[in-house]
Amino acid sequence: MAFLVTTQEEMAALGWSELDIILITGDAYVDHPSFGTAVIGRVLEANGFKVGVIAQPDLSNDDDLKRLGRPRLFFGISSGNMDSMVNHYTAQRKMRNNDAYSPDGEIGKRPNRATIIYTNHVKRLFKDVTVVLGGIEASLRRVAHYDFWQDKVRASVLADSKADIIVYGMGERANVEIAQALDAGKSASELQDIRGTVVFASSDDDGSKGVMLPSNVESIDKLNFHKGTQLFWQHHLTEVLYQINGGRLLKHNPPAETLIPAELESVYALPFEREPHPSYEGKTIPAFEQIKSSITSHRGCYGGCNFCTIAAHQGRRISSRSKASILEEATKLAKQHRGKKLTITDVGGPTANMYGSRCKLDWPESCKRRSCLYPAICPNLEYDQQLHLDLLREIEQIPGVGNVFVASGLRHDMAVASSAYIQALATKYAGGRLKLAPEHSETEVLKKMGKPSIDTYMSFSNSFFHCCKKAGLKRQIIPYLIVGHPGANLNSAIAMRKWLIKNRIRVEQVQEFTPTPMTISTSMYYTGLDFETGKPIHVPKPAEVRKQKEIIMWHKKR
Repeated sequence: MAFLVTTQEEMAALGWSELDIILITGDAYVDHPSFGTAVIGRVLEANGFKVGVIAQPDLSNDDDLKRLGRPRLFFGISSGNMDSMVNHYTAQRKMRNNDAYSPDGEIGKRPNRATIIYTNHVKRLFKDVTVVLGGIEASLRRVAHYDFWQDKVRASVLADSKADIIVYGMGERANVEIAQALDAGKSASELQDIRGTVVFASSDDDGSKGVMLPSNVESIDKLNFHKGTQLFWQHHLTEVLYQINGGRLLKHNPPAETLIPAELESVYALPFEREPHPSYEGKTIPAFEQIKSSITSHRGCYGGCNFCTIAAHQGRRISSRSKASILEEATKLAKQHRGKKLTITDVGGPTANMYGSRCKLDWPESCKRRSCLYPAICPNLEYDQQLHLDLLREIEQIPGVGNVFVASGLRHDMAVASSAYIQALATKYAGGRLKLAPEHSETEVLKKMGKPSIDTYMSFSNSFFHCCKKAGLKRQIIPYLIVGHPGANLNSAIAMRKWLIKNRIRVEQVQEFTPTPMTISTSMYYTGLDFETGKPIHVPKPAEVRKQKEIIMWHKKR
């Protein structure tokens, strides 16, 4: 096994004079399946392409971007595992002081709006080269969107960057299809119908065969932006969308088909080194340290929370790996641990206890719900918490494995269906602190978030602590809470403070709502209109958000 090439010397050692595809990323290069660049690179490599990586290029020196030469097929450009603006700035628009995806957490290793900036440099240095955008920044900025940091509606990143194609979502299928088409002699402009892509429409396509969204200019009008967001969420899964951006017609194809379990398993079986590139020797990549002993059991989340980007990026459909595939990965991890007992820090996905669940219907064609869980769990959803529990128990039995924990998100409204699952979490798999996300205590705010009633959180908590007491264990539940969400005000903050005091909950951290591109909550923030009814709602300003935060931190000295 070896890392993907990063230098001319590494290319020469393989006898290569040029690469087919060069991936540029705003993250450090970590060859691990939790890092998007590594995944796409390994998938393309498995399909016979020569792939190189330029990680966090030094933009003050053209030689850094030119070090691997010109790719035969395309440059694939990504800001990394995070939107560069979210990576750099807090909800109060203040600069962060660390970057978990950079060596030793150093901030400033990628530029603001990295996708656009990298593309501009590449297009300047390599005339007429094909550029394919990917990753979460491009994915969530693929149509006209509200940008919180500039407080304005921006055009699609495709129009702003002058790239050729956006691959949105997880990207394996679309990237391989693009590479194969270009390899067969097609031009980027001919690739009009690949699922999971956004392109400039061909000259003979007037958009009449799809759904037309308000143009990026029209979207500046808040009522049009509200209507456009509704149209997007009603139609993007099954129909072609069009939008005028920068005077050109964009074509938004439906999402790529979700990888079936066997395909997903083949991705995680690829020859990842599971380490940062050797060039970072002596330095740590904080994000890698957090996930290096974790296992992804599935992809997707059908929770449909209005503030969450997962539905627009990773998708709602759950694809779960087989138990055999996961046990094989855990066995490899244990053997690599050199005789010490391995602690597996997480076995999950966006929501751990969605493992193995599925919809009985032919979703999405047969169902227009945005969430399988809100306002109540859909009767067509098949889920069994025992599947996740059995998986955890079998991983524990692998020689060399010590503790197994669940650290990724849990839906308490699903977990309350299984007392055995709650008991196992309380006594074995949650560790000392279980993190849950009620997000708020007040019904009207939870409705705006698309989250269940606080009653389900309390039901889960009561069962969890009952199991802890019975086992003679001391455990904590750490609730994730959000202040400043559209529809929240000082009265709701005061009510949440009372709820916290009543239940003797002391929160150490509270998340301030950040309007990230393409979410329903961001539409409400920008327009001041309730997404469902179109009626005006309260949108807290930054000073009020700080006040809400101060109110619910009731145990802190003012």
